[in-house]
Amino acid sequence: MILPILLYGNPILRKKSEDIDKNYPDLKQLIDNMFETMYHSSGVGLAAPQIGLNINLLVLDATPFAEDDPICKGFKRVMINPQVTFEGTKKIVFEEGCLSVPNIHEEVTRYNDISVTYFNENFEEVTEKLSGNRAVIVQHEFDHLQGIVFCDKINPIRKHFLKNRLSDISKGKVKTSYRVKVN
Repeated sequence: MILPILLYGNPILRKKSEDIDKNYPDLKQLIDNMFETMYHSSGVGLAAPQIGLNINLLVLDATPFAEDDPICKGFKRVMINPQVTFEGTKKIVFEEGCLSVPNIHEEVTRYNDISVTYFNENFEEVTEKLSGNRAVIVQHEFDHLQGIVFCDKINPIRKHFLKNRLSDISKGKVKTSYRVKVN
């Protein structure tokens, strides 16, 4: 089932999410719905707060970046209760967008290398070292679980120029090809 995506300005996107356990109701169906919603919206990642649930769950599939970054091919993950356990020293600038902030793409500085520990959909603990696009995608989605939206990390001058557009998005004055929900 394709779920509506919350738009920038919705207070749920600003709340820190909580861990879940393997008994979370209908978890498999929720994960399937999140992937379906993400693919329908042409996203590469989706965090539970973006569909109105403040739980530590995200799905991602970096395959669309595989042409430029072959290591992204097949990088499809479910991350439950993820924790970024290491951030390298080297940073990269990456142009990001967000399904909750439609039609805005801005440069964000992120760590090039991270380690992340999480539970997969079978509640098996996994630790991965990631770099480049894979690390950026995980950091972007992990931020959602912390109540952070990517535009919080853009240059303050650029954010000032986007003030009206962000205000319009928060009021639902935006066109998307996917279902959205305002406050």
